[in-house]
Amino acid sequence: MVYILFIIHKKKKILKKRIQSFPGESILDAALRNNIYIEHACEKSCACTTCHCYIIKGSNTISVCQEKEEDALDKAWNLQENSRLTCQAKVGNENIEVEIPYYSINYSDSNK
Repeated sequence: MVYILFIIHKKKKILKKRIQSFPGESILDAALRNNIYIEHACEKSCACTTCHCYIIKGSNTISVCQEKEEDALDKAWNLQENSRLTCQAKVGNENIEVEIPYYSINYSDSNK
């Protein structure tokens, strides 16, 4: 079991939520299973960038970015070196920290 710390920008607040995840599970699936809603307009098919995030810590432990994801990321707003799609990035064996940006085409909400 590993942990993901989500940093979620909501209006004028920054929410932090730490959840448990399983190695090999996508960041998006872990978030949804723990009641953190991250927009995923293409239903996890790597065809959009609505689940764009920044990997703040632990980028060396998640799955390698594939060419299809890199192509999709070219369309993401405010692309950074640590940008990933939560539907494609798989959790490794170490804890990670993920930022869900406020100014993007993303929508993130904690349902709890």
